[in-house]
Amino acid sequence: MSGNLSPRLKWLLAALLVAGLLVLPFLVKNYRVFQFNLVLVYAIAVLGLNLLTGFNGQFSLGHGAFYAIGAYTAAALMDKAGMPYWATLPFAGALCFVFGLLMGFPALRLGGHYLALATYALALAVPQLLKYKKIEGLTGGVQGIVLNKPEPPFTFRFLEQPFNSDRWLYIFTLLVAALMFLLAWNLVRGRVGRALIAIRDHPIAATAMGINLPLFKSLTFGVSAAYTGVAGALGAICVAFVSPDSFSVVLSISILVGVVIGGLASIPGAIFGAIFIQFVPNIADELSKAAPSALFGAALIGAMYLMPTGVMGMIKSLWVRWRQGAAPTTGPR
Repeated sequence: MSGNLSPRLKWLLAALLVAGLLVLPFLVKNYRVFQFNLVLVYAIAVLGLNLLTGFNGQFSLGHGAFYAIGAYTAAALMDKAGMPYWATLPFAGALCFVFGLLMGFPALRLGGHYLALATYALALAVPQLLKYKKIEGLTGGVQGIVLNKPEPPFTFRFLEQPFNSDRWLYIFTLLVAALMFLLAWNLVRGRVGRALIAIRDHPIAATAMGINLPLFKSLTFGVSAAYTGVAGALGAICVAFVSPDSFSVVLSISILVGVVIGGLASIPGAIFGAIFIQFVPNIADELSKAAPSALFGAALIGAMYLMPTGVMGMIKSLWVRWRQGAAPTTGPR
């Protein structure tokens, strides 16, 4: 989409985008900043699932379980071990990577709706396991774990707004999200990304080309789970509370909705998907207290009708049409 833009213009647009993102939390109140934090958190989770589904063709309805594992890992380390919030992210990602890798082995024998059902069972089981009495001392049982939001390293005022905990968490989450997106971008643009797409499109041909299907499919599941675990840890830090009922199967479905809305096999699409799953349910609830789910369902159906390939698919289609219309016509006069 940026083939006609000069390098200098690209850097200028990138600098303007960064400046806008840094100023954004000072233009709104605390609650809106909190919502923006969750958008960034969900964007990482949606990106993780998109690596698995969009780029590798494996379907999962259980990523809410990995989100919960990451959230509880961060909460337990902060509450029980007194670990700094930023240091919990690698542990959450590593633990979810291991669980995802283990889940990836059954995925080698399952595919399509069978794999979706297996991961759906995982999403149903994990919230109940978190209530298990033998581990209540670690998870807090049905009461969950209450955390304290981290204080900013320094304070100041900008645009008459204080640099408080929510705004600091926005900056911190934005930095983590930028790193995760950059890693995913480098991953899918290299040999690994081409191998994942080859496995998705033509698994038999990919095997004939020497691609190790069991290895790549298992590692993709692990990396996808690690992304979602980091998102869960960030979500626990931003919300400052975790409980089993916060990670129902609806969360897994919402992450999948974000993937489809943003666009399959699209890294920037994760941002649009996260915006949809964060704000559209809230708007539906404000419009109708009686049947917010009905309005959300109608919005989802409308989005799929208008954008069958997701937001990024629509943007690419409009860009191609604009370039074709703007291209000079040559031929006999």
